[in-house]
Amino acid sequence: MNDYFKHTVFFWLKEPENQSNRKTFETSLKKFINTSTYIQSKHIGIPAETNREVIDSSYTYCLSLGFSSKENQDKYQEEPAHKVFIQESCQLWHKVVVYDSISIF
Repeated sequence: MNDYFKHTVFFWLKEPENQSNRKTFETSLKKFINTSTYIQSKHIGIPAETNREVIDSSYTYCLSLGFSSKENQDKYQEEPAHKVFIQESCQLWHKVVVYDSISIF
């Protein structure tokens, strides 16, 4: 299956060195994405050890999800598991940036 719609989210935790907060965030995030009905592909990452002028590695976590359609991504936004993740974790981050894109190839 090809991902038509990519949903990429960058999270900046308030206390990125706090291992307890990281574990809480990771546990909630994994629980959420592993129970989603609509996610087709998933990637949870941390900044790679790369150093070039064009790279922003200031974030704490990156989440990249693939969907077969925009409609499925819209449904994912309303899933109870997604809302629970936000409720459980929002106090841990101070910034979130989202990039959504659709495939042209």
